[in-house]
Amino acid sequence: MSVSEEIKRLHELHQAGALSDDEFAAAKARLLNGDLPGAGSGDISRLRRSRTDRWLGGVCGGLAQISGVESWIWRLLFVMFVITFGFGLAIYILLWIFVPEE
Repeated sequence: MSVSEEIKRLHELHQAGALSDDEFAAAKARLLNGDLPGAGSGDISRLRRSRTDRWLGGVCGGLAQISGVESWIWRLLFVMFVITFGFGLAIYILLWIFVPEE
């Protein structure tokens, strides 16, 4: 959904009384600053390998930073994918190669 469509939707909610003046102004400001719905802290374009939370390449630490899920859970998921499906190591290596460091 584009920014103009989002603002139109916010305006309709404001007119219907679902949003107060302050809520409408805050939501509109967030949209205009580039904080689109679904592009919050979990925006995949912000993914960076962690320099501090790392065992190998920092991929799981970076995933933890953008997703809000602990890095040990990401590590466990990658290990489970390696053991059960066999492609977890390939995904980790690709992320290590293509995701820039902080």
